[in-house]
Amino acid sequence: QVQLVESGGGSVQAGESLKLSCAASGLNYNRYCMGWFRQAPGKEREEVSTIDFGGYIRYADAANGRFTISKDNAKDTLYLQMNNLKPEDTAMYYCAADRSDGGLCRPDRRARADFRYWGQGTQVTVSS
Repeated sequence: QVQLVESGGGSVQAGESLKLSCAASGLNYNRYCMGWFRQAPGKEREEVSTIDFGGYIRYADAANGRFTISKDNAKDTLYLQMNNLKPEDTAMYYCAADRSDGGLCRPDRRARADFRYWGQGTQVTVSS
């Protein structure tokens, strides 16, 4: 049984940093597309960043230059380092995993947030 558990969210001031973690069980990170998504109240879930089975990384425009995704395959843990946080980053952040495309992170699947496995989310709140 696959389980993804996020942690590291919290309430911070604008300009501060947070590091999110996603601990996985029941799957091999090396074989999956892994990603971070977020959803603000009243908005659709959106991609933040993904990393495929080979380590290829993509960032959404809002995250590029401020966020860094990484994974520790030995620990089966995915990370999202978020720097220079802004109030518009306030959202529930979700970890997700999918292997529908052999571990690749297809653009259409990322855009639809169409991933097979999801964590329960961790809240990030940024105040100005």
